[in-house]
Amino acid sequence: MKIQFEKNQQYQLDAIKAVIDILEGQDLNKTDFEFTIADEDRGSLQLTEKGVGNRLTVASEQILTNIKAVQELNEIEPSQQLEYLSFKGDGKDTVSTNFGNFSVEMETGTGKTYVYLRTIYELNKVYGFKKFVIVVPSVAIREGVIKNLQITFDHFQELYESIPASFEVYDSKKLVSLSNFARSNTIQILVINIDSFSKDSTDDKKGNIINQVRERGIKPIEHIQGTSPIVIVDEPQNMETDIRKKAIANLNPLFTLRYSATHTNSYNLIYKLDPVKAYDLGLVKQIEVHSVITENDNGGAFLSLDGFKLAKQSVSATLTILKQEKSGVGKKQVTAKTGDNLYQLSGGVEAYKNGYIINSIDSEEECIELANGAVIYKGEPQGGMNEDVQKEMIRATIENHLQKEKELNKKGIKVLSVFFLDKVSNYRTYKADGGHQLGQFAIWFEEILEQSLKNPKYKELYSYKVSDMHDGYFSQDKGKFKDSTEGRSTKADDEAFQLIMKDKERLLDMNTPLRFIFSHSALREGWDNPNVFQICTLNETKSEIKKRQEIGRGLRLCVNQEGARNTDRSINKLTVIANESYDSFAKSLQEEIEKDCGVKFEGRIKNARNRQKIELKKNWQFDEYFMDLWSRIKHKTEYKVNYDTQELIKNASEAVKQMPFTAKPKIQHVKTGVVFEKNKEGKLSEIGGEVKSSKERVIEGTRFEIPDFVGYIQSKTELTRKTVSQIILESGRLSEIFNNPQVFMDSVVKAIKSEFDKLKVNGIKYERIAGQSYEMTLFESGEIESYLENMIAVKKQEKTLYNYVLIDSLSSPEQKFAQECETRDDVLFYIKLPSWFVVKTPIGNYNPDWALIKQEEGEQKKVYFVAETKDPKAAQDKTLLRESERMKIRCGEKHFAEFSNEEVQYKVVGNLMDL
Repeated sequence: MKIQFEKNQQYQLDAIKAVIDILEGQDLNKTDFEFTIADEDRGSLQLTEKGVGNRLTVASEQILTNIKAVQELNEIEPSQQLEYLSFKGDGKDTVSTNFGNFSVEMETGTGKTYVYLRTIYELNKVYGFKKFVIVVPSVAIREGVIKNLQITFDHFQELYESIPASFEVYDSKKLVSLSNFARSNTIQILVINIDSFSKDSTDDKKGNIINQVRERGIKPIEHIQGTSPIVIVDEPQNMETDIRKKAIANLNPLFTLRYSATHTNSYNLIYKLDPVKAYDLGLVKQIEVHSVITENDNGGAFLSLDGFKLAKQSVSATLTILKQEKSGVGKKQVTAKTGDNLYQLSGGVEAYKNGYIINSIDSEEECIELANGAVIYKGEPQGGMNEDVQKEMIRATIENHLQKEKELNKKGIKVLSVFFLDKVSNYRTYKADGGHQLGQFAIWFEEILEQSLKNPKYKELYSYKVSDMHDGYFSQDKGKFKDSTEGRSTKADDEAFQLIMKDKERLLDMNTPLRFIFSHSALREGWDNPNVFQICTLNETKSEIKKRQEIGRGLRLCVNQEGARNTDRSINKLTVIANESYDSFAKSLQEEIEKDCGVKFEGRIKNARNRQKIELKKNWQFDEYFMDLWSRIKHKTEYKVNYDTQELIKNASEAVKQMPFTAKPKIQHVKTGVVFEKNKEGKLSEIGGEVKSSKERVIEGTRFEIPDFVGYIQSKTELTRKTVSQIILESGRLSEIFNNPQVFMDSVVKAIKSEFDKLKVNGIKYERIAGQSYEMTLFESGEIESYLENMIAVKKQEKTLYNYVLIDSLSSPEQKFAQECETRDDVLFYIKLPSWFVVKTPIGNYNPDWALIKQEEGEQKKVYFVAETKDPKAAQDKTLLRESERMKIRCGEKHFAEFSNEEVQYKVVGNLMDL
């Protein structure tokens, strides 16, 4: 298998463009033939005694102006200043750096690593930068980055015309590679773990090797420093300590690019793709929760030690016990100190009457001792039905897995499931001789899987031994793989590490037996796999791990055996098996996202138990109304586009004439008065600022090298050089290219493409393809499972095909239209057109919403409609729709105009009355 990558995903291109745009005014890329020592004060590269380095020529004032423009475009609150790293120095005084820091926020599973790797190539293409360092916080993330570099290399070579580039992982045993990194005049990408260079000490034995003076009298890190690398910080929230910020600064970055889904500090945020946006755009899997919770398990004395509260002279314990309340006995969290009686804290629950007085609390050993002699350790609750719950969670995971794989096998999609543990010994225990044996969870797992595979439904699903279908990857230490907290490692452990962490293609191969992965915290960050469909957290108590961290391992859209992404929402569902209720899980996840991202997350998490199967009614293919309607709309068409070049030149040159002015670089002066902010009590709370005055000055002496702008615009618009030249000349705006070539070129491309799309759509002509139509059998593939909130139950089965009508739960026009079709007598038959029923257009496929037959009361004539539902105001005034929507609707009108002989009418409606 070879993972395939899509080169034109707009949200990824937008994230890349955000970085390119903040550097507008930087010298554009020169060929290596033009790069000489004579270019001492020009260009994006410089020669030093260490080798070839990056150079920044755009002024910081211009970068701030660019940032604000990018933030406005991406609907982000504008930055007031360039944000620098600051940290406590050796003298404990605060040290501030002098390089820029720019943040990109992308939800887990949307291709963050792909984006920053492609950004490297784009920065080289546009500006000529060549030295890049990727800093990672852990082995898991490092392995993920290296794997991405390997599998994207050919893809980027094709995209960027085989530009010479190389990448490597820092290895303290191969320091000569740093010298090669510095001297090379090609794209160089160095991946390094933060712990490999964060220890700098005058005592060489205590510092990292990279910071120690070597035989040649220099520190190896100086080779990196001399190149002024662009530093990409992966998961920067893990690098906010003074030591780590100082280490990053010590690399002497040209600037840093910081990529994460959960930033602690969003330094100069320039692009944001939050979880809600990613979900709504269909860029990640839908989330569903399979809850495994106990009911009526209040017999006996349940006791769980959850944590400690430390004060200056005392310590207390946070416990979960059974407590008597008005609604009955239930589990509640309480705080207890030495001498407390759990019988009293429980409100008189009888099970705690004898011996449940706390004798001692030991926060270091993480345990409490009771008067009856029992010792309770944190994470090891006593009483209740924990083991039963855990066993059922394993069973639920296996059941979901087998059902999903049976469905997806025919589509060539392998299914993976991940179990997270809070104790490695629950899965695997190590013996003194270095061998290991199965822990309790692994024993349960094999028993349940063996039993499940005896079901006739799954008997032929696998030909592997159960023991080959699961494995574990656990902790790592100091850059070396270690499979347990004791540090033991076996050959089998190393093979698991290789397969799970490094060999994504083999793990995704149907012929590889491994389907179930058990892990400690090692896979909670920096690792994901597109075909993880189930995530189960087998913790002893309710999980305290952040929900976003848990589900992030399985959000990526799945791929088939050819490595191609599948974007079908009915397939891409991530099931979270949780030992808590759906409401509790959803509430926690919503709170996290609202806190992390400042967005509302309402109604988007699905309950796994609220799924229903959408099924065709019996003998559907013999329904007279359906056959009548289908025979009229089933035909496929092809289109041709006719447009007049002179009209394009006229319209495009006018659009270029109306585009925003391309301004010269400016310096902005802002005068800010320091204000001491006070709270209600009149105490100082923070130092703020008030802007007193501001002014800006155009930098008159700035000169740019003018690139082949006609060739650039031609490559982006697919027009001839002659046509592009005429458009620019007739616009009268050519002189503005001297102000800022890149801004001017991109503005022209945008204006031309908009007018070109309009002309293509206006000049489109559809013709039926003789003998080609959509096959009725495709409706059978529409028998899928979905969520009740996305469906309307059909009461009058004779009026449509399925038992439920599938709609977008967030679309009120669709919901209302479906209900009207169900209840109105003048609608004889209706169907929601499936996603595979598309009209091809120059700007992408178009899927209309509805087809129906209407008959007025007392009249014999039937009217056949294809309807597109929109907000009622937008249906009446199409200028309220996006330009792309209007153009697709125009194509739909022209497509269905070819069906006039079948008396089919196409309408855009806000409700059924509009027909």
